[in-house]
Amino acid sequence: MDRSDVKELYFITLISKVRSIIEYGILSHNKSVKILHDDSVAMQKMQEKRRIKKIPGTNKKLHDYANLYFDAHNPMLSRRRDRNNEICVLRIDANVLDLQGVIIADQNASSEYARFYPVTQRLAAIDKDRLFAKYWTHPENIYEEWAHKSIKCAEILVPDEVEPRYILAAYVANQAALAAFKKLKIELNVSIKSDIFF
Repeated sequence: MDRSDVKELYFITLISKVRSIIEYGILSHNKSVKILHDDSVAMQKMQEKRRIKKIPGTNKKLHDYANLYFDAHNPMLSRRRDRNNEICVLRIDANVLDLQGVIIADQNASSEYARFYPVTQRLAAIDKDRLFAKYWTHPENIYEEWAHKSIKCAEILVPDEVEPRYILAAYVANQAALAAFKKLKIELNVSIKSDIFF
């Protein structure tokens, strides 16, 4: 994948959290625990893996990074389809890739097969066609499906936080989510883009 292929990045979150994100930014897990939230889209089993996983070549763990996706239409969002009325996808300026210390995971960062690269070194390590594919199911080969699911969740890992100034706009799945978002009364453009949801 080339840098020109990345038009924007994405962060999946609950609409109820957007006000604090606009104020504080998208925080790493370790920074966000200081701000209390009652709910999350994060899956507890995955969070436990991320808590202990260290990034090679650094003294940091996954929970020391804010994580974004190259493609929001991914297995993570699919697993949360029952909460479409409560979820939004924040659209993030692709210039985040140019920040110091940003790391790319070529698939879900919690995977034991994930490889990590500085952006300047190996953006090309990402398989663009598989990453942006609409479907990742492979009924004829379950191993290929597992691998493709992980690639769809390739991540951008930003040390500590993504500042609010990089948040461009938001997508929601439907009218109910749009109404919930507008109740926040914040200055952030929001629109329905149902084709990235499930």
